[in-house]
Amino acid sequence: MASFKIRKYRDEDSEAVKDTFTLGMSEHVPSTFMHMLKQPPTQMVLMCIFCALITSSKSFLFPILALTLALAGARQLVVYVFNRHIDTSLSSDLKNISETYLKQKDSCFWVAEVDGVVVGTVACVPAENAPACLELKRMSVRRSHRRMGIAKALGRTVAEFTRERGFAGRRLFTSVVATDAQKLYEDMGYKKIRQFVLPELPAKIMNFTLIEYRLDLHGGGSE
Repeated sequence: MASFKIRKYRDEDSEAVKDTFTLGMSEHVPSTFMHMLKQPPTQMVLMCIFCALITSSKSFLFPILALTLALAGARQLVVYVFNRHIDTSLSSDLKNISETYLKQKDSCFWVAEVDGVVVGTVACVPAENAPACLELKRMSVRRSHRRMGIAKALGRTVAEFTRERGFAGRRLFTSVVATDAQKLYEDMGYKKIRQFVLPELPAKIMNFTLIEYRLDLHGGGSE
């Protein structure tokens, strides 16, 4: 198994970081689509469409086709939401990572490197509305390099940075469909604080839920 090293971000890492982030976010499209299909309102709408068409049409094929088109439209909604989030991120904090993270107080950005190739990322910034905490952000590891301990090593890097800067704890947000990430954070000692649906209409339609985790450095969490 190839060894890896964690180091601070350099400007020449920009494209690799953006690619890692984009691929990681895109992986959540299928699970988010399935999450949306499991929601009672979604199932009710699909059932109403099917029943209405099956009773008004003399063809059984037409309702099946309409339902298929509705499912395709629902999946495109998920793709649209994720693409919009990716575009927003690439044009905001990931547009100039050095300016956003390395030149700001109590912020940093690290990459995991294997054989000179960036395969993982993580960042932290002072948490809004929680001045005693740093917020862990942009945690991502390429699928080809998972199960190597890279994510935990990135997490430990943020933990060390947090202690050095004298913050009392850390927080992060992840989605309800990112079950592997949830397990990782819980194994690292993070505690689930709350869940909430994003306020945007597409997110409400999908019932896209975020989970806030927090780790108090004085609470005995494993690092």
